[in-house]
Amino acid sequence: MRGKFDFVNNSFTFDKSFFPPMKKNIYHRLLAAKANKQKKFVVLIDPDKVTPESLIKTIDISVKAGVDYFFIGGSLLINDSIAECCDVIKSYCEVPVIIFPGSPSQIHSNADGILLLSLISGRNPDLLIGQQVIAAAALRESELEIISTGYILVDGGNATTVSYISNTFPIPYHKDDIAMSTAMAGEMLGLKLIYLEAGSGANNCVSENMVHRVAENVDVPIIVGGGISSPEKALALCKSGADIIVIGTAAEKNPEIIFQMSDAIHKSEFA
Repeated sequence: MRGKFDFVNNSFTFDKSFFPPMKKNIYHRLLAAKANKQKKFVVLIDPDKVTPESLIKTIDISVKAGVDYFFIGGSLLINDSIAECCDVIKSYCEVPVIIFPGSPSQIHSNADGILLLSLISGRNPDLLIGQQVIAAAALRESELEIISTGYILVDGGNATTVSYISNTFPIPYHKDDIAMSTAMAGEMLGLKLIYLEAGSGANNCVSENMVHRVAENVDVPIIVGGGISSPEKALALCKSGADIIVIGTAAEKNPEIIFQMSDAIHKSEFA
């Protein structure tokens, strides 16, 4: 029994000692970085797209380059290897690992945190709240730091796995006002991060104008990912208001680009 029922007042009280305390270090660090205009760099690892050798190489380069966080996960995972990838990262370095989940099955307690995504750009109720309900009990019993995140898909010029799997349409590339209003609504609903996502391997990343409009109108940290293929573009997005830059496909194609990306993003705080 995880609590007791009060038959007089017809109410149930949870035994809070049953639940372990949730960590709250990552989000506090992100807020502090935003306040100090320090940009953060994330390498996204898709467990389906790495081998043991390529994963270790990516970890090694990322540590040397000063990557701030690893995201791990994907919209569709064919192989059930997220736990193994997470364990390898944790065994090789102390860079925090944050799960970027495509489904409740991607929860792994050895990570440091998880983005609890709500797809606020779409109208699919299952990804607004349904999958979160399924995952809630497992998340509450884990020791993961849970960071509620407003996930906003933006048209990157080609069809992406996340759009297909989520059964939603992305916000059109030039509709900055829609993205801005969506982000504002997410913040008003209490979401702690806004994630502007063009999708893995997008032809175009989220525009600087869109990032700027969103950054002008919300106070929570802004993540931008998808289609960011050059240090110059990463720097431009940081100057437009992005607080956290995520690359995945670019690092898969050329892990050495992590050095240039990290240098551009971390120097942007002084620009």
